[in-house]
Amino acid sequence: MDLVRKSPLDADVYRDVVGRFLTGVTVVSTRSPHGARLMTANSFTSVSLEPLLVLVCIEWSARFHAAVLATGEWGVSVLAADQEPLSRQFAVRGSPPGALTVPHRLGPLTGAPLLDGAVAQMECRTLAEHPGGDHTILIGSVLDGAVTRDDISPLVFYRGDYTRLAGG
Repeated sequence: MDLVRKSPLDADVYRDVVGRFLTGVTVVSTRSPHGARLMTANSFTSVSLEPLLVLVCIEWSARFHAAVLATGEWGVSVLAADQEPLSRQFAVRGSPPGALTVPHRLGPLTGAPLLDGAVAQMECRTLAEHPGGDHTILIGSVLDGAVTRDDISPLVFYRGDYTRLAGG
């Protein structure tokens, strides 16, 4: 039985449909011999509490893809509502690696950059990689994590744009 079938939806309609699902916004990071690699991702979710697992989906054509597969370790910064400019900065396709000029610290377990001002941060090690269309689905073991800000809501994405939570 063929479980993968071509959908009658075109990509624009599909994007509109899944855009109705509110997501948080993260910056996923890793290190490489050429410098830090960072990428904005809203295809991030918790998978399991025992063991602690998360997943993130990385487009095959993204420069970040090869770097994170090579290192097998990555950081996640859950962006705060006031960090939209950072999200936009790391969403630019083809950004070259190099010196990271935004405030950050290096995760003590992975060396991955963790952005200052994020509402939460974690460090992960790749447990599994799965093909998923034009993306690779990375399952990561959470090595460490912390809530780093309680004074602000997270940045969220809905219907193709950034928005804020009511009361946040």
